[in-house]
Amino acid sequence: LLWNARPAPAAPAAVPAMVRRAARSARSWPARVRWASCLTLGLLLTACATPPGRHGNADGYPLLANTPAAQERLLNRVTWGATPSSARQIAIMGTAAFLDDQLRPDPHAPLPDAVQAQIDAMTLTRQPVAALAADMEDRQKTLRTLTDDAEKKAAQTAWQQEMNRLQREAAARSLLRDLYSPRQLQEQMTAFWVNHFNVYAGKRDLRVLVGDFEDRAIRPHALGHFRDLLRATARHPAMLRYLDNDQNANRRINENFARELMELHTLGVGGGYTQRDVQELARVLTGLGVRTAGDPPALPPRQRDAYVRDGLFEFNPARHDNGDKVLLGAPLTRKGLAEIDEALDRLSRSPATARHISQRLAMAFVADDPPAALVDAMAAPFTRTEGDIGAVMRTLFQSPAFAASLEGPGKFKDPLHYVVSAVRLAYGDRPVLNVAPIQNWLGRLGQPLYGHETPDGYPLTADAWSGSGHMTTRFEIARTLGYSSAGLFRGDAPDATP
Repeated sequence: LLWNARPAPAAPAAVPAMVRRAARSARSWPARVRWASCLTLGLLLTACATPPGRHGNADGYPLLANTPAAQERLLNRVTWGATPSSARQIAIMGTAAFLDDQLRPDPHAPLPDAVQAQIDAMTLTRQPVAALAADMEDRQKTLRTLTDDAEKKAAQTAWQQEMNRLQREAAARSLLRDLYSPRQLQEQMTAFWVNHFNVYAGKRDLRVLVGDFEDRAIRPHALGHFRDLLRATARHPAMLRYLDNDQNANRRINENFARELMELHTLGVGGGYTQRDVQELARVLTGLGVRTAGDPPALPPRQRDAYVRDGLFEFNPARHDNGDKVLLGAPLTRKGLAEIDEALDRLSRSPATARHISQRLAMAFVADDPPAALVDAMAAPFTRTEGDIGAVMRTLFQSPAFAASLEGPGKFKDPLHYVVSAVRLAYGDRPVLNVAPIQNWLGRLGQPLYGHETPDGYPLTADAWSGSGHMTTRFEIARTLGYSSAGLFRGDAPDATP
């Protein structure tokens, strides 16, 4: 337990001897207890860190090894956790081909049929988010008109339960993809960007929006170009409502989104912007909002052509500040929605953004305090390719720092990585029918999906997750998985087992 909390460089070499001693002492135990105890020990030893591999030679990634031990370590870093099938896959393909396949995944690679069937049955899959949001808003308006206290309370309870159910569906869909998608790196990057562009489901009506935010604004661009990702998140109703930009209008400026867009999403703290830049960007972002009503607003003829609506997203020129603006020391030359795109282009192409994003990625995949040389190396292709995330990640995987991190004590897993990798290790490709236990574990560990209230997202460093309370809970989860399936396979499927 302590080794997992603060893994020391010398510890992995002692693991085989420790396992052998535990096995010898367990020979007299009942068979079920022997199996469960060994699985619990395995979960604890591998879910936080895995033994290092030996140096080898992988074409395109010369610092990475092709040995089974090194490949297992790599799987536990670039996927949601090694499984027998992924170990066979990387052994057959080789390290280089496996990484190349993950960096440019097949968009049509299917999920297992039993998993896809669960996703297809979800309300979020069967109904467009615009219709769901409009329906939930109409229901809320109706309950406000009720005068009978008991009837109003019942309607309010039903509304809350449905909103909570939709949020749980979004989390379930995300977890099922993490567990079983063949596009494992894409799912890891999706989780990274969902955290980077954090929105809190508990605010306003975001419970009905977070699933679509992850599915349409984040996942398609997770390994694409940062500019496209930035534009998609900036136009999504979940972001616009979370950071109050739907209330940002000419002569009623709200700076929330502008500030976080610079400080967290692009330039970073110390990225060279000023409070005047925040104010100017807030003026730029006026008019971006959300509309659930069916009809567009009444506009004068000269503004009708400038009005844009896409699902719940709306650009209303009547709310936009059309005055001249200067951003990061240079004037903006376009007007209306094109002016917003020009500002996002400028932010995404800034050298400060290249460094900030590279720093965050290196923290997530290499070390809590990554070497400056690695960050600089990643920032170079970010700038050269105008934010090709796949190219940046390829540079990371080819770096000496990444290879060294696989040889050392390892990157400590946050609760999401720990729980998902533990389930993958324990049950491999067997489809989970009930992800509620996983969601409960994440809540106990302090990292529920879409549950971080502030825009900065969950921490990327070990000190946030390696305290004694966290480690005790991890041990309990590993023990539960070691002794039972914890209800993961209880469902409506005919072959579900307790």
